[in-house]
Amino acid sequence: MSNWRFLYHNGVVLEAPPVTTFLESLTGAYTTTRTINNGTSLLFWERHMKRLSSSIRILLNSKPELLFSSGSSSRFWMNQRVSHSSIYDLVNGSMNEALKSLVVKESERSYGEELAVTVLVTGNVEKLNRLDEERKVLDFLHVWLHIGTYLPCPLGVRENAASLALVGRGRDVAAAKYSDWVRLRKPLEKFRPPSTTELLLSNDGDHLLEGCITNFFVVCRRVKSSENLLGGSLSEFEVQTAAITDGVLPGVIRDLVIEVCLSKGIPYRERAPSWCERELWEEAFITSSVRILQHVATIKVPVGSLEALARTKADEIQWKEIMFKEGPGMITELIQTAIMERGIEERFPLKDL
Repeated sequence: MSNWRFLYHNGVVLEAPPVTTFLESLTGAYTTTRTINNGTSLLFWERHMKRLSSSIRILLNSKPELLFSSGSSSRFWMNQRVSHSSIYDLVNGSMNEALKSLVVKESERSYGEELAVTVLVTGNVEKLNRLDEERKVLDFLHVWLHIGTYLPCPLGVRENAASLALVGRGRDVAAAKYSDWVRLRKPLEKFRPPSTTELLLSNDGDHLLEGCITNFFVVCRRVKSSENLLGGSLSEFEVQTAAITDGVLPGVIRDLVIEVCLSKGIPYRERAPSWCERELWEEAFITSSVRILQHVATIKVPVGSLEALARTKADEIQWKEIMFKEGPGMITELIQTAIMERGIEERFPLKDL
């Protein structure tokens, strides 16, 4: 793997740290996607721009310090309107310029590698200090691009299963995707069990909301039965995931899962999966914009409350665990395939930027 990456900001190309280090260094709203077809098209680019615009609007009107800086005043930003088209034009202008630098790097990319693209929109603090209330809010926004190689994991491969563990409470302003969360979630790492690939969040220790960087789904039997998924019809099962109002990110792939369920006639319900009902769970999967959809092999939940977990040393935590069959289940595979088909339909050629 070639493992190159660069930052682009204000016409300048810079050496780039790992993406998590980059996000920790700046405050703002962001989104991450990747390419398909050997780096020629972006996955679900239009959807990402809409979600980015939504995150900016939410932060402007509820937590402007998460878009600008901790010392920023909110007196001007409340009730400001930022149109999707304005953000779209702002980001696409930067992407178009960054692609000129990308052409130089392309010769270093290995066969099979794609590009991971993170777009961060943050406030211009210098201009913010010279605030003029008649100026548009867009005048105070800056775009940063973090672009690097990414080697996709083959979908549906048994060895690529995720292992999850519940370790903390849900996040604030969950409907927006903001960079400060990268820093705020770091204390949860001390509770991560060995071989765990994603950390889950819950406000009550029972209803599982989402992962730190993913949305979480289960496929469960609608009634108690000794039959497993292979012995029943689709109508006997439903896909469950927490509602946005429960405090989860409206992930791009999350939305696609729901759309696929509707189009394929797969029952689904926006309800946070309950650990107490885990005997009904047949499959589980997580979604993200880079890995797309990843089946789950195991889920661990601490014995006792989340409050008790916070007071327990990492090596003394006791866990309850559920294990799923090897490889993705039937419904997981069906949804996974349908989303990738939509990815082809909704691809955004880089040449069109």
